[in-house]
Amino acid sequence: MAGPTRFRRDTRQWTSEQVERDLYAPLNSRFGAKQRAPAHDPPPGYEACQLRMDNGDLALFAWGENAFWLGNTETPEALWRTDKYTFSEVPYPIARWAQRELLTELQVSDPWLAEYAYVSWYFLPVLFSKDGRETTRAFFRDHASGFPDATRAEGLAFYEQLLSATDLDDHRYTMASKLGTSEAVDLVRMRATMAEFNAAKLLTDAGYDYTPEVALDSGHALDFRVDEPNTLVEVTRPEPPARRRAGTPAAALRETVGGKTNDQLSAHADAVVFVDCSSFRDDEWNPVAAERPAAGHEPAVVYRMRPDGTISGYTVGDVPLALESTLEI
Repeated sequence: MAGPTRFRRDTRQWTSEQVERDLYAPLNSRFGAKQRAPAHDPPPGYEACQLRMDNGDLALFAWGENAFWLGNTETPEALWRTDKYTFSEVPYPIARWAQRELLTELQVSDPWLAEYAYVSWYFLPVLFSKDGRETTRAFFRDHASGFPDATRAEGLAFYEQLLSATDLDDHRYTMASKLGTSEAVDLVRMRATMAEFNAAKLLTDAGYDYTPEVALDSGHALDFRVDEPNTLVEVTRPEPPARRRAGTPAAALRETVGGKTNDQLSAHADAVVFVDCSSFRDDEWNPVAAERPAAGHEPAVVYRMRPDGTISGYTVGDVPLALESTLEI
């Protein structure tokens, strides 16, 4: 499975003739291709082009002091030995130009998504990935970004606001890539990914600074480390009981958290588990909110977010984070 789209940088000097011979010609032979001028002017000192394949693949190439390739198609052999870089690891003018190209492309292909500027920008690495471009767009288009009983617009508006308010830009590839670059729509995994964004919102709204995806000496990686108080957080998102073997909402909670206690939480018993029940409909969440069942690990925070920004939930055990102001407990 291919990963999120990244640049390849080549330190050799390129000419228009080389682009024609070493990039366009093999792609045209392989897929059928067209070489076009970019939609936006490249940075000063660079020439650039688009390469559009008949199968819908797209590649951008800019050459000057260095050459930069960005594409969701087969990489031509001339660039096989080049290293890969994220948007933040290449010169800013190159990254800005390439992202403008992709966002313009999105405005044409999926205007309903392009109107949400933060969502579009943040998820560009997967929206234009080789394997995940169709599935990630389908997730936002057809599955309300993971919310049940919500419209596409409501789900997108929620994450538009979340991404504009949380400080996740520096962790863009780590977080966005979890949505997946798979050819198949995996709703369980995709909803679990959005649970991590929901957790970031919960921490941000409570006023905490945090770092996502923390590698620990135990060999495990937990979803967040809160700076003060020094607290590890692991996030899980149970599937509603109607979609899994567990017959009740409480059983769904225990079964999902149980998978974590056998792994990350067994090595870090003091970590707080965030149990995100945002996939639960009202009739599935109301019994949980009323009964407040144990989650199978303490300390824990059990909550559900709605697209209107409402967050309801409760805590289990001695949670070191002050979340009362953000949860409707």
